Amino acid sequence: MTLDKINNVYFIGIGGIGMSALARYFKAVGKNIAGYDRTATELTSALRNEGMNIHYEENIEFIPSEMKNGGKDQTLVVYTPAIPKDHKELTYFISQGYILKKRSEVLGIIIKNKKGIAVAGTHGKTTVSSMIAHLLNNSPIGCNAFLGGIAKNYNSNLLLSEKSKFVVAEADEFDRSFLHLNPQIAVITAVDADHLDVYGNTDEMKKAFTEFTGCIQNNGSLVIKKGIGLKLNKEQFYHVYKYALNSEADFYARNIRVENNLYVFDMVTPLGSPIRNITLGVPGLVNVENAVAALAVGFLSGVSEQELKNAMKTFSGNKRRFDVQIHNDRIVYIDDYAHHPEELKAFINSVKELYPGKKLTGIFQPHLFSRTRDFAGEFAKGLDLLDELILLDIYPAREEPIKGVTSEIIFTKVNLKNKILCNKCDLLKTLETKKPEVLLTMGAGDIDRFAEPIKKLFDKN
Repeated sequence: MTLDKINNVYFIGIGGIGMSALARYFKAVGKNIAGYDRTATELTSALRNEGMNIHYEENIEFIPSEMKNGGKDQTLVVYTPAIPKDHKELTYFISQGYILKKRSEVLGIIIKNKKGIAVAGTHGKTTVSSMIAHLLNNSPIGCNAFLGGIAKNYNSNLLLSEKSKFVVAEADEFDRSFLHLNPQIAVITAVDADHLDVYGNTDEMKKAFTEFTGCIQNNGSLVIKKGIGLKLNKEQFYHVYKYALNSEADFYARNIRVENNLYVFDMVTPLGSPIRNITLGVPGLVNVENAVAALAVGFLSGVSEQELKNAMKTFSGNKRRFDVQIHNDRIVYIDDYAHHPEELKAFINSVKELYPGKKLTGIFQPHLFSRTRDFAGEFAKGLDLLDELILLDIYPAREEPIKGVTSEIIFTKVNLKNKILCNKCDLLKTLETKKPEVLLTMGAGDIDRFAEPIKKLFDKN
């Protein structure tokens, strides 16, 4: 399929973070854009303000006429694996013989003839890919980027550069989507068990990551976290570099310290002297490790030492990734996307290191019934790192309820004395009775909608 012959692009699930980046890309190159999503969000409102035709009711009557009447050959329909197979609009397009592609397939087509940099991993990929994009964008190399979060430096999940041949993209393991990509440089940040509803078990998931390494272009590079222990595919055809936080690897940080409330470190590289005194613009020890991965890619891509240092210092992070909402003498409030047990542990430990001796109150919204069922014990261990827990109901996302699976199966395993189960409707009332020192909201569902109300509540108090 050649995208040049397409005039219209219709998105089923346009409000997803990956889908919206594609929608913005096609709008920028002159295509007509329309789409459906289940609910209106801040992101869909932004897309509508950018000139995209979006509706929220599953109804083929709302599909624009130019895409229905004689527009079949000029219209590409993009959908996500999360869309139910019996979705009315999806079944309409299938029955009428339209060109349908998954989001990952379209992304693969876009970057096919580019210098692709694909960041994979069960957690960390959004921050690492955003860091890489910022490093390249602040050098003469430049880049295009399709990000899985809203980068604060650009207030967007899309970066465009007509001159640059580089494209940075997240490589999503869900539904084996990343196997549609053939990057020049691949990054793997983690292969912790996840998406067992798709893979069945951890071994099958790791097999998919192994298969992904076989997609790297000949004479390309793989930057992989040390200690993952992943079997590599076709490794004789590309260069392998390992990175680590503070243990010896091809790329690793040393002399890590805090200066003026920011992490500063030196990075050892395989060639030449270490890059000294790198200042990280975002908080969290976990982000030092993310920075090492990103800096390794920047180094291999030809970004100069000084350009790397300048860009890393100005990196502002992503919305919902260690996103500080309030920071004053009374309270610190941080919002984070953490929705996997390992992410919870890394995030909470990073906060504890930044605010030693402070009481940590965490609000957690589990994401998916299947993930809650599969990792209830691991979630509880991560949440035990808090001093106080407010546990919300499960956000179902794409799933139907599973009998016997509720937030309570996590709650009963949490050993904290100060813990409560709370309905979303009662969250603000519950918080009115609290005086938290460090407050955390965590989850990948709609918990982010509470960020502004929580800020108003504690600003008022």
